[in-house]
Amino acid sequence: MFTTLSLRLRVFLFFCLVAFASVALAAGALAFGWSRGPADLPAGPFITAFIAFAFLNTGFALGIWLLFDENMAKPITRLSADLRLRAHSGVECEVDTQAARYLGDLAPAASALSETMSSAVMDTAAEVARETQRLKAESERLTALLTEIPIATILLNPAQEIVLYDAQAADVLSQIAPPRLKAPLADYFETSAITEAMAQLTAQITEVPLGLTATTGSEEFEARLKSLGDGSHMLLIEVDATGDKVVAQRPLVFDFDLMTAGETREISETALRDLCFVPFDTETTGLSVEADAIIQIGAVRVLNGRIVEGEILDTYVDPGCAIPPASTKIHRISDADVAGAPDIGNAGRRFHHFARDAVLVAHNAPFDIGLLRKSQDEIGVEWDHPVLDTVLLSAVVFGITEDHSLDALCERLSVTLPEQDRHTALGDARATAQALVRLLPLLEAKGVRTFGDVVEATKKHGRLLQDMNA
Repeated sequence: MFTTLSLRLRVFLFFCLVAFASVALAAGALAFGWSRGPADLPAGPFITAFIAFAFLNTGFALGIWLLFDENMAKPITRLSADLRLRAHSGVECEVDTQAARYLGDLAPAASALSETMSSAVMDTAAEVARETQRLKAESERLTALLTEIPIATILLNPAQEIVLYDAQAADVLSQIAPPRLKAPLADYFETSAITEAMAQLTAQITEVPLGLTATTGSEEFEARLKSLGDGSHMLLIEVDATGDKVVAQRPLVFDFDLMTAGETREISETALRDLCFVPFDTETTGLSVEADAIIQIGAVRVLNGRIVEGEILDTYVDPGCAIPPASTKIHRISDADVAGAPDIGNAGRRFHHFARDAVLVAHNAPFDIGLLRKSQDEIGVEWDHPVLDTVLLSAVVFGITEDHSLDALCERLSVTLPEQDRHTALGDARATAQALVRLLPLLEAKGVRTFGDVVEATKKHGRLLQDMNA
């Protein structure tokens, strides 16, 4: 039982035990002395002495505990967090030897060991970086080549989930809903024609033409379905090659780890790295969930512990009212910026599709989730997604006494948060995503490996923020 408590709480309980034991011993000694005296010996002086001792002893124990907590327990907790950062998140943070000056040689020894290990890791990382750069260059060349071909390419795994899409396909999918990896193809197209085409595929017939109808019913596309022989398929969609090539700015988006569809489990039993996360942020007309409205939504997606480059949602929202000048000073969004933007109904539905089958992640989630849930009727959806709050995740990893603001968390995790992106929905969403990616291995190292584990761990810090999974 006591092993699940934090070090600082266990130390506090130890000093409480010492204080209680001292008072109990003093009470026993005074009672024994009184009992050995004459029969008419008054008990009043003994009781007064006991009360005085109890107060003085408790104060003394509390003072010693405060000194021990400040100079021993706190530095040990901070040193542990620094070592976990370097070991599990690759964050190059210096061990604070000054804060741990009363721990003897522990901090310098930990720093030396960490630096020795880091040098070996850095050599490996440099080699990985060179290989990554080569693969990135090849991906860019492939992207440029596919963009010039008037055919949208979508790769599907055996579960008919999207594993890869090129710039042309991103343009097609965007006409229906925000494109996203691991999304079932049925989220975008009617499945009847696809099922019929699959039935026609054989060992000899590996490609079948078909007509695709968008789930919205307003778009139709000529396409071909090609079997790849391992249960996966390639969907090739004819596109108009004469249009403006704004899609050329989109990268080739893929994750071949999705080729093998994972076993479906209850979310509480699902490993954190197997979950899809959508870190997001909102900018608003003010700080009241009840009285204020959303004016900007920004979101990114995290799959397999990595941020999916190219999958973002960034939109202004027309709040239907004037934006107070005091709010504009913070987020720099004016009435002119939101003029002509979609209302919360349209923007909310698009974001809801972007976050389908995902865990929503926000910094100070009760505020952002509260605004979305307040607008459920207007949007026409239910925000019943599982939710993680990076404030609570920070408390689990670094302890409740640390600063858990987004700026402090980013600084602690070596996440760059450009000033021009601060207090923009997409900028803060990206910072939250980077923080999440670096927090995941730290949580796993502390034995918090599944979504159920993280919910239980964050419940211990419920006095910080409301649990949005209730």
